[in-house]
Amino acid sequence: MSDEHYFSADPSVAFQRAPVAAEVWGHELALVSGSGVFAQGRLDIGTSVLFRETQAPTGGRILDLGCGYGVIGLACAVAAPSATVTAVDVNQRAVLLANENAESLGVAERYTAMVPEQVDPAATYDEIWSNPPIRIGKAALHELLLTWLPRLAPGGRAVMVVGKNLGADSLQRWLGEQGFPTERIASAKGFRVLETRRA
Repeated sequence: MSDEHYFSADPSVAFQRAPVAAEVWGHELALVSGSGVFAQGRLDIGTSVLFRETQAPTGGRILDLGCGYGVIGLACAVAAPSATVTAVDVNQRAVLLANENAESLGVAERYTAMVPEQVDPAATYDEIWSNPPIRIGKAALHELLLTWLPRLAPGGRAVMVVGKNLGADSLQRWLGEQGFPTERIASAKGFRVLETRRA
């Protein structure tokens, strides 16, 4: 299965669920992924690097940007019992799976996945966690980040994992030029983990 459909709003491939088991920040997560959603049946390498190279958030309002079946935001919700997580994806199948996974993990009261149009435009976040959809193209990616990064509360941060060969270093420079100072906090397996601050 390729990932060609994962950033479409309504994937055309037949919907088949597939289990995923992941250990994140010391917690065992039993999740369900699906066809037409990013990283069906697995924890992708970039996300695994993100988890391995970071500490879990401690709480606050968290946004999982481009959530897929929900693993990043759900890991945040499980690891930080005081966190409230909003997860966003254009793929309606991903949103469905993420909310189902929240129910099965017992965090649905603090975790909500939705499409971007459903998010309160006045909402702000203490942290954004993301394996952003680089393959949507540079212009679309820049628009996506400039839509959501300004929603960081003052002093807030975004933690993102981006492939080096997919432009992580140039993205880091570009974010700084947009007024979002960004540093590389880790590098592993061809991926960079970037931390962007809201000045």
